[in-house]
Formats: sequence, structure tokens, C-alpha cells
Amino acid sequence: MTDYAGDVTSEEVWRVLKDDPSAVLVDVRTRPEWAFVGAPNLGEAAKAVVPISWQVFPAMDVNPAFVEEVTAAGAKPDSKIYFLCRSGVRSRAAAIAMTAAGFSNCFNISGGFEGDLDGDQHRGKAGGWKAAGLPWVQS
Repeated sequence: MTDYAGDVTSEEVWRVLKDDPSAVLVDVRTRPEWAFVGAPNLGEAAKAVVPISWQVFPAMDVNPAFVEEVTAAGAKPDSKIYFLCRSGVRSRAAAIAMTAAGFSNCFNISGGFEGDLDGDQHRGKAGGWKAAGLPWVQS
């Protein structure tokens, strides 16, 4: 068995979320990131993002209840589960953990929500959900 099902782009995830009623998007960032940076808006796909932090702010310790929280949110072992973070690092770790817990279709969203740093050391223009022009909201 591999560590996880693989990396996918935001655009690929968006297509699957709209077409597959059982597909789930888990945003593994922290509460401050959701509040201040924004979050995907899945209204057009008739879904809601599942916000479950992989690491808990402010200490940034790995959430010991992560697998249980994802399961409690309705993810099934055979569901396609897509994990999103800022840039694709924490979400990869979450996909690996869920795969190890028996979930067979766990994907990392490469580029994350904000994407990689650009030449000016800013995020949001070089890859990721926002740069792809996909729907998102900010509080």
C-alpha cells in the first residue's frame, strides 16, 4: 500500500467535488487561517468544507483526534477525501495519516489554498486554490 492516493490540483478537486456526491474536502489549516486568509466556498458543488485542523494553533502540535474528527464528520473508508492546507505540506501528512487509518482514497491538494511563494515571497499568485480562481470566502 502506498502512503496515500496521490497529489491532485485544485482544479481537479473542484471537478470531482461537483460530480461525486460522496467526495469530501477537509481543510486542515488552523482557525486563524480560516478566519483571516479565507476558505474554499463549495456552495456551487452543494457541499461544505470540513474544517479540521491537522495541527492545533498556537502550539501547532498534531491534533491527536484528527482521524476520529474526520470520521465523525462523515468520511467513509472508501470516500474520496481531499486534504487542503496553505501550501500542500500539512495536507500531505493528513492524507498519509488517514490512509494509515484504513481510508483508501486520500489525496493531497498540491499547492494548497494559497500556493507557493512567488519571487516577492508572497503567496496567493503562484498556484493553489485562490490563484486558480476557484470560489472562496473570507470572514
